[in-house]
Amino acid sequence: MTPLKRHRFITFLLLFACLLLSLSTGAQRRKRNPASGNDSLKVDSTLVDTLSIDTVAPKKRQPLDAPVVYEANDSIVFTEGGYAHLYGDGKVNYEKIELTSAVITMNMDSSTVFARGVPDSVGVEKGTPVFKDGETPYESKIMRYNFKSKKGFINNIVTQQGEGYVTSEESKKGANDELYLRHGRYTTCDNHEHPHFYLKLSMAKVRPKKNVVFGPAQLVVEDVPLPIAIPFGFFPFNSSYSSGFIMPTYGDEMNRGFYLRDGGYYFAISDRMDLKLLGEIFTKGSWGLSVQSNYNKRYRYSGNFNASYLVTKTGEKNMPDYMVTKDFRIAWSHRQDAKASPNSSFSANVNFATSSYDQRNLSSLYNPQQYSNNTKTSSVSYSRNFPEIGLNLSSTFNISQNTRDSSISVTLPDLNISLNRIYPFKRKKAVGDERWYEKISLQYTGQVTNSINTKDNLILKQGLNKWTNGMQHKIPVSATFTLFKYINIVPSFNYTERWYMRKVEQSYDPSAPNSVRKDTINGFNRVYNYDLSLQVNTKMYGFYKPWKKLFGDKIEMIRHVFTPSVSMSYAPDFSTSKYGYVGSYTYTDTDGEVRTKTYNPYEGLPYSFSPSGKSENFTFSVDNNVEMKVKSDSDTTGVKKISLIDQLGASISYNAAAKEKPWGNLSMNLRLKLTKSYTFNMNAQFATYAYEFDENGTVREGNRTEWSYGRFGRFQGYSGSFSYTLNNDSWKKWFGPKEGKDSKDDKDKKNEDLDEYGDDANENKEENKSGLKKTEKAAVDPDGYMAFKMPWSLSLSYSYSIREDRNKQINIKSMRYPYSVTHSLNVSGNVKLGSRWNVNYSSGYDFNTKEMSMTTVNISRDLHCFNMSCGLVFGPFTSYNFSIRANSSMLTDALKWDQRSNTGSAVNWY
Repeated sequence: MTPLKRHRFITFLLLFACLLLSLSTGAQRRKRNPASGNDSLKVDSTLVDTLSIDTVAPKKRQPLDAPVVYEANDSIVFTEGGYAHLYGDGKVNYEKIELTSAVITMNMDSSTVFARGVPDSVGVEKGTPVFKDGETPYESKIMRYNFKSKKGFINNIVTQQGEGYVTSEESKKGANDELYLRHGRYTTCDNHEHPHFYLKLSMAKVRPKKNVVFGPAQLVVEDVPLPIAIPFGFFPFNSSYSSGFIMPTYGDEMNRGFYLRDGGYYFAISDRMDLKLLGEIFTKGSWGLSVQSNYNKRYRYSGNFNASYLVTKTGEKNMPDYMVTKDFRIAWSHRQDAKASPNSSFSANVNFATSSYDQRNLSSLYNPQQYSNNTKTSSVSYSRNFPEIGLNLSSTFNISQNTRDSSISVTLPDLNISLNRIYPFKRKKAVGDERWYEKISLQYTGQVTNSINTKDNLILKQGLNKWTNGMQHKIPVSATFTLFKYINIVPSFNYTERWYMRKVEQSYDPSAPNSVRKDTINGFNRVYNYDLSLQVNTKMYGFYKPWKKLFGDKIEMIRHVFTPSVSMSYAPDFSTSKYGYVGSYTYTDTDGEVRTKTYNPYEGLPYSFSPSGKSENFTFSVDNNVEMKVKSDSDTTGVKKISLIDQLGASISYNAAAKEKPWGNLSMNLRLKLTKSYTFNMNAQFATYAYEFDENGTVREGNRTEWSYGRFGRFQGYSGSFSYTLNNDSWKKWFGPKEGKDSKDDKDKKNEDLDEYGDDANENKEENKSGLKKTEKAAVDPDGYMAFKMPWSLSLSYSYSIREDRNKQINIKSMRYPYSVTHSLNVSGNVKLGSRWNVNYSSGYDFNTKEMSMTTVNISRDLHCFNMSCGLVFGPFTSYNFSIRANSSMLTDALKWDQRSNTGSAVNWY
């Protein structure tokens, strides 16, 4: 070997030895564990390398952007290598990041932190890590995080996103706060360990407060995997409005086949307005579209709009029973805030639909009350007042529908104008006493209306000449005077004028229907009438102090208020020819006699009146009120008023200008305040003139009064209703201890019970530091057992009516028709069976037909994460429905099962 080769060989050996020495030193450095005494650093060494060691060429380590603040309740131990160990509820804060755990280990050089819980004496993990980045908390069992890269590994994570909870056995946190999960769960159940249901996610990516995207997932209920899986999914978590698709519901309908309905797209236009487009389709050809929108401008207005269009196809095409119907519905509700404009207001409540819409719409078919409703009303109103001149304007647009016969009544517009009461003769600078003429006041009210009655399919085909319109003006003039200090005298003059743009004249024509020809004469027509009236009334008081030996000394005084009143009115005969308000024509009857027929040319027009001769009416009325003053139980010096008879009144009239039957019927009314919340009212009428037989043997009212026969007026009828509600507190009010009679010890005991077992105590909720789990203390009775409480309510409503039944034979001896009584009883209420069962019911009974009315029973059960309900309808629309769905608003349309019967199928319960 030459010297040169020998030199090269020795150099190679030296270099190879140096390389081996450096590799051995590096390996020893990597095997060294500065914190070998801490078990927490031995967990998952692969993660340590990933987070703490750079795979690229070593660079100078950069300092953190902010200081790391840490603390512990037990102790903090520092070891070589830059490690700090926090024991006993350790806490680390860095910028917006907060980590709490029973044991925390930090590496100051690599900026990594490791946290875990510790088992207690029974092996239950305590003080598990809770990581909070901003406002988003994460619960886990083991956590490792790098402050610089903002990445970490989390085992058994639990985090709340939106209405649900995301859990995972293994997860990785990215630099942008995203989470990558494997073997995860998504559920809305707050029982994280054993949720009642969850979606088992094979893999998922979570963007906190934004969304979660996951791969294949399977539905698990009560730890039982169901054969329901989806290849991928997406859940949004945005708390603000966001646009998106709406999943449809499915089902089967007897006449139209299988359907998908209420699916579409939601547009989040702005914070003030949204828009929802929905559609439905049936396998037999029927389809429908709907538009829904909500809007709200704070302190100004709010409302919603809904429009639907349905095309219903029944039967088989090219068959006799094939039929296609088109229906639509428009619903609009608008409310204006009272603060928006103090002098004007606008509101709308529109509910317009074709007559067969409710019979075609599935939502109505499953709602018996809506399905059986035959009347729909709509109104749009606007009002404006001018306080500086005392003028008020109000206008309404009204629509009334009867879906039974497709009739419709439209009023467009109905305008009202009113002027506040003014005193035209009142002096601007009054000196001395008020003059009598200064008490004279007048008002003005005007009305304009334009209406039509037709069928709903003809409303757009009617011309302007088919509309009925008119205008009315009213000017009342009145004053109030006092005579002899006790008698009130109120004279008044009322003037009414009507304007019409046409009238109908009649003439005899044998070829016309009913031998009467009617001609409409267009043009301005002015019709007026007036009347004078005078009212005289006073009040008389009577006091009675009961005899103490008989009634005791608790009753202070009984007061009786007697109010008699006499009213006189006069109106001329506007049926005379000089006014021109009555038309006439002559005709020849079947006996060849010439007769004259009078008619009203303005009959059927708005505000029309029938001139029926001269009127000189006298009305006599009396009112009675009886009250009693008694000593108060709670205050020996105070008294309270008790109403014995709130009102007992009667009135009758006499027309001095009438040639026949001048007396009117006697009306009586009674009002009693039985309780603070219930008042009993009764109104009855007694006919003045008796029945008699005419020359044809027909019963009619004659000219002789009942008094002439020695009888009181003939009772014609009465109707009324009574309702009362019973509940748990009713028994306490009736049979429990009276208020104010409890001893001091009893009151103290009640206060103690309220503090220990009352509602306030029951509502105390224990939350852990993450705010994810909540528990509630159950209420117990004083004996230590769980308190039993079953809230219930029962509402009873009884309505009745008593009327003369003129369809039956009259009693010739008493000249009275038998009375028929119609009465019914309605029952509704609620029973809460425990904390999760709830039952609502309503029914009724008609005593005349001896049949039950429509009976509905709704049973619901709170299944924690789900809600189950069952509805039964008995009667004309017998049906049933069963539904179970998730409580979460995000999952309620996705996780559900509905089973319904068609109301038209007349379910047989045999």
